[in-house]
Amino acid sequence: MGFFHFLKTQLTTVFQVNLSVISNYMDGFKLAELPGSRLKNEGLNAHHPVVLVPGIVTGGLELWEGKPCSKGLFRKRLWGGSFAEIFKRPLCWLEHLSLDNETGLDPPGIRVRAVTGLVAADYFASGYFVWANLIENLAKIGYEQKNMYMASYDWRLSFQNTEIRDQSLSRLKRKIELLYVTNGNKKVVVVPHSMGVNYFLHFLKWVEAPPPVGGAGGLGWCAKHIKAIMNIGPAFLGVPKAVANILSAEGKDVAFIRAMAPGLFDLETFGFQTFQHVMRVFRTWDSVISLLPKGGETVWGDLNRSPEEENEKELAKYGRLVSFGKVASEIPSSQLSLIDPKEILYENAPISSTSCEELMTEYDGMSQESIKRVTENKAYTARTLIDLLRFVAPKTMQRAESHFSHGLADNLEDPKYSHYKYWSNPLETVLPDAPDMEIFCSYGVGIPTERSYVYKISPSDRCKSIPLQIDISADGSDNDCLSGWRGKTRFNPSGIATYIREYQHKPPASLLEGRGTESGAHVDILGNFALIEDVLRVAAGASGTELDGDRVYSALRNTTQERNLNDLRHSPTKESPQVKLVTGAPLALIPS
Repeated sequence: MGFFHFLKTQLTTVFQVNLSVISNYMDGFKLAELPGSRLKNEGLNAHHPVVLVPGIVTGGLELWEGKPCSKGLFRKRLWGGSFAEIFKRPLCWLEHLSLDNETGLDPPGIRVRAVTGLVAADYFASGYFVWANLIENLAKIGYEQKNMYMASYDWRLSFQNTEIRDQSLSRLKRKIELLYVTNGNKKVVVVPHSMGVNYFLHFLKWVEAPPPVGGAGGLGWCAKHIKAIMNIGPAFLGVPKAVANILSAEGKDVAFIRAMAPGLFDLETFGFQTFQHVMRVFRTWDSVISLLPKGGETVWGDLNRSPEEENEKELAKYGRLVSFGKVASEIPSSQLSLIDPKEILYENAPISSTSCEELMTEYDGMSQESIKRVTENKAYTARTLIDLLRFVAPKTMQRAESHFSHGLADNLEDPKYSHYKYWSNPLETVLPDAPDMEIFCSYGVGIPTERSYVYKISPSDRCKSIPLQIDISADGSDNDCLSGWRGKTRFNPSGIATYIREYQHKPPASLLEGRGTESGAHVDILGNFALIEDVLRVAAGASGTELDGDRVYSALRNTTQERNLNDLRHSPTKESPQVKLVTGAPLALIPS
């Protein structure tokens, strides 16, 4: 959920909320019965304590210490509220949302902290629900703050830094232990969403690990305290949109607006250059790096093939995550102009003679010649993209790569994987020894999703301009799902039971239905009645088997033939295996 996507949805939501209010007074208008009310009437009651883990950008942030320009904002929300301060003092607002470009922690004189409690992420802004619908339905069957907890954290930070600065992981560990004890030694059901899934995967390793970097819970902690993890819209393997955010602070929706209204976002009204300032902020958030595609070409495809390929007939070469020019995204690799990105990275490229230090987009130190050199390599895969990002965002990558890794493990017994930088990558870490625990992967299907991008050099060469931008002429659509956890595998040695729960996306029939009750969209799925019912049943004690196991609407079972990652020893030169694809699904490590 990007910055500009939020602004667009805010206007839509306000309109929908007003219509919904009016519709309550219309003759014949009847709201659908809430799942919680129906299940309560069937005798369902609260049983296992529930912990909710929000993802990136959906949790509120408030100011505790600031610069003079922030006067009057003490303990007011800078993120996840009315957003009135964006328009009142935008540069001050962005300065306070930025982290230190060297440490990834607080800038001098600024302290912004996560809002606590269920209100931290029930609504993102007025009328725009995130967890509110699920919380309301849980309350219908008896949940309240004594048995339900929102594990809010500062989603801008690297996962380990949330512990170093705020002790967020320690607080989550203590809260789960408290919920367990005060609710009759009943295990906890954890419900993470989006990047919160990656964050909680990191927690699973952290809680077992010894101090000083770990929580000292020991190898049996998860088995004792956690009944189930119900991952919603997980981003286990990363998302291509994270690449676009780092390269040009945009996504498909912004690129479309740019194509329809050239120059709109480049206007210097009141001296505010939108993209440049947003990029400056994005590149201080280490969490964005956690969402880069993981697993390299093995997972995402190479120059010639990708998981979307079926019967060796490929309409689009999505393994080329970034191409410079539409032609480069389609022609055979033998016709591509290819340069080893490391040559670009380590060559003595000319430095820009123009200083724009006050903006610090990291493009300021690059000359036009060096930018053109980047585009001479016409296509970048998941493997070569990392080198590209190291070139265009060196400070960001140097800082963040000490906290995150994006590879595929050859040997999980290698001592290096005990380092916390690997803990949130499901391809480089092992699930806990908790054979009675269950893991669910829940996501919507049937929604086109950004998969690859065609870029071009920006027509502007002004100081502070971002030299690269998306070319709207290409349109990717699908995402993939990777198998590796079902049964006893090298990623899941204790054989934790895993389940797929797909939700077929159905948009609302009219604006009167708001965001709908059958949506599979990334945030709106939290209001999906079928998903809510699944969460309530598991919280009330049901197992995955009692939910009838997997529920699959997509072509997951009969798409491309899979090679087992558990037998795979990754090599950049090895032919990439085909990986099962689910159209419109979030990138997720799921059972097969």
